[in-house]
Amino acid sequence: MTIKNALLGFVCMLSFGSTGFTQALDNQPAPITGTERVHWAIRSTVGPKSLVVGVFSSAWDTAVNVPEEYGPHWSGFAKRYGIRLTGIGATNTIEAGLGSLWNEDPRYVRSGKGTLLDHVKYAGRMTFEAERADGSLALAYVWFIVVPSANFISNSWRAHSDRSVGDALVRTALGFTGRFFGNLVQELW
Repeated sequence: MTIKNALLGFVCMLSFGSTGFTQALDNQPAPITGTERVHWAIRSTVGPKSLVVGVFSSAWDTAVNVPEEYGPHWSGFAKRYGIRLTGIGATNTIEAGLGSLWNEDPRYVRSGKGTLLDHVKYAGRMTFEAERADGSLALAYVWFIVVPSANFISNSWRAHSDRSVGDALVRTALGFTGRFFGNLVQELW
């Protein structure tokens, strides 16, 4: 994947979230507490959904042998899985902690109404917005800070062939794309 294609995908995803930055959710949960933030970060990092996605992601990268330094074998799979887990853990931990400064709730709340297209639009919108303590929606500042930061920080422990600026930008675009598809799965199931 080229940087150009990754950034083009990111811009397309951004178009889903460009309207209604202050609309309140109808089915909002109570504001998230500090303890709930910690539980969210742990569950989002080592919960069943994250672990299953990590298996598929690491298996795919092992099958196509990316990065090559890890090799196409079980130990390569384990290294890829570990690298993914550290990146996801850093992202979720920073998001949970820094999100408390702006009262951003990292939890996804389903819209619960509308057509299939409405659900897709809402999942896209929530890729770029977060609920505040007062129930309003606003730009998810933390997500825009955390995803690029965690990807550039993780360059320090990644394989040499996977730690360029371009690689971090592609991982950033994939992070936003992954968030959209994760939202979509939660929205539809």
